[in-house]
Amino acid sequence: MSEIMILVVDLEATCSDDGSIEREAMEIIEVGACWATREGLVLEQFQSFVRPATNPLLTSFCKSLTRIGQSDVDAAPDWREVAPALAAFAARHASAAQCWGSWGNYDARQIEHDSAQHRVANPLAGLAHQNLKAGFAKRRKIKQVGMTTALRIAGLELKGDHHRALADAMNISRLLPWSLT
Repeated sequence: MSEIMILVVDLEATCSDDGSIEREAMEIIEVGACWATREGLVLEQFQSFVRPATNPLLTSFCKSLTRIGQSDVDAAPDWREVAPALAAFAARHASAAQCWGSWGNYDARQIEHDSAQHRVANPLAGLAHQNLKAGFAKRRKIKQVGMTTALRIAGLELKGDHHRALADAMNISRLLPWSLT
């Protein structure tokens, strides 16, 4: 395929609302990714739960926010297995890729963190990262907003469950026409 494509990635991670999991201790628990055109058409998708190592028990807050169950992560492969699977998915269209993007810089930092923690290669190291949240704000000449607000501004409805990685990646893909710089 000769069309320029973008790999859109969204993560969900361990979290708490009481300070019991500090930002530096957060771990990926779900990866959602899709290859999309610049116009926002999703062509392929990838989803995997990830078993956390440091904080294997999800907090009630995390389960409520993401609707990811303890059994989902207990049965999941760890990052050492998911990272190569994500790398293989990323490689499928890397020659046609302009970059990979996420809504903010969090996802890029978390992938780097978990890859270093588990001593595996960053699965997206071969692609430049683009902060689509900043791109949306720059093109609209507004302050940065969350994905659901950006969808509303663009006149699009949220599809699927917010704070689920694949649904969020697909919604972010729909925002590409307003987010790429």
